[in-house]
Amino acid sequence: MSSQSQSYFERAQNILPGGVNSPVRACKSVGCDPLFIHRAAGSRMWTVDGDELLDFVMSWGPMLLGHANPAVEEAAIWALKNGASFGAPCPAEVELGELIREIMPNMEMVRMVSSGTEATMSAVRLARGFTGRAKVLKFDGCYHGHSDGFLVSAGSGVATLCIPGTPGVPDAIANLTLLAPYNDLGAVAAQFEAHGDDIACVIVEPVAGNVGLIAPAPGFLQGLRDLCTKYGALLIFDEVITGFRVALGGASQRFGVTPDLVTLGKIIGGGFPVGCYGGKKEIMAHIAPSGPVYQAGTLSGNPVAMAAGIATLKQLAKQDYAALEKRTAAFAGEMADILRAKGRKVTLNQMASMFTLFFTETPVTDYATAKTADGAVYGEFYRQMRGFGVNLAPSGFECAFTSFAHTDDDLKKALEAARKVQL
Repeated sequence: MSSQSQSYFERAQNILPGGVNSPVRACKSVGCDPLFIHRAAGSRMWTVDGDELLDFVMSWGPMLLGHANPAVEEAAIWALKNGASFGAPCPAEVELGELIREIMPNMEMVRMVSSGTEATMSAVRLARGFTGRAKVLKFDGCYHGHSDGFLVSAGSGVATLCIPGTPGVPDAIANLTLLAPYNDLGAVAAQFEAHGDDIACVIVEPVAGNVGLIAPAPGFLQGLRDLCTKYGALLIFDEVITGFRVALGGASQRFGVTPDLVTLGKIIGGGFPVGCYGGKKEIMAHIAPSGPVYQAGTLSGNPVAMAAGIATLKQLAKQDYAALEKRTAAFAGEMADILRAKGRKVTLNQMASMFTLFFTETPVTDYATAKTADGAVYGEFYRQMRGFGVNLAPSGFECAFTSFAHTDDDLKKALEAARKVQL
């Protein structure tokens, strides 16, 4: 008997490439078809067939308050009643910008955009315009959106789908991207020694999240800061995942390292399509109309997203981050133990309210070690957990996320499901 999700997916494949609007959603690497979602609230989602799922994807991270948070929902509806889009300045964009700066003081000025991809793309353009240099250094497997230069060794969906190279990206652009293994300061130093006069910036996920969760080794982020300062390059923290999640003040607060620029994603809009980039005033002053580096967008500073973002950040400022991290660590640790008791080799990486279960005995510290994980076993784990009503990322190269909406009973339910899994 065909489900409504199956029916929608069949229709979708006739109008959407691969039947989806973002590749990993197709669930190819986990060997099943996607579920179509009708609604979500708190820690749960419901499919078009009415099936309930306990969610650990949380829209790929930003729903830290849970789905459909009442305060965020109320703010967005109020704003929507006053108009969905103005294409003109509105008070809320000023208030949200000030609120971001209050929480993240190193973001002295910010520019609102409409996505994390747009934020990272614009930050790199600004770095090139500010320094007058062309090359960008990124890390193997780190994903910074789908702008051309970032698709070199991009991890995440690119790795999940085993797409070779960078089809559609001219060599002239790809050649401007330099690579180093995550957590390898020696490799970064070697790139600077070879290309230091032409490196505009280093862009890094301060906690890698798109090859599964990988924490920075002690001294790694400070080492990047020191190298960038030495060679006159900018350091960009891509906090689309970590911003407001690894700490209220993001990675800068947690690790005590100050980048030149920071990029943020849809968490600053309560899940709405929004992002921003910001940093030192002297650098941000180079953006048009203050300076010559051009970037624009009709939906930048969208009033509905700004209102939802203000409500989100005000709610997050009241939350107990330490308690959520403690609960998440205990939960993830117990789940890893359950899987090990089934005879599976598992490496657990966990930080704050994020974790990844890698089906490998190898410690995972970079992209190369992440790729030692057994994707087939993860696919079987994903399918069975979904069958038991637990929604995980349809890729082993992603993080799982808890939220302030997840209760102890939710976590117990997920552990009960893991105990039923046969691997």
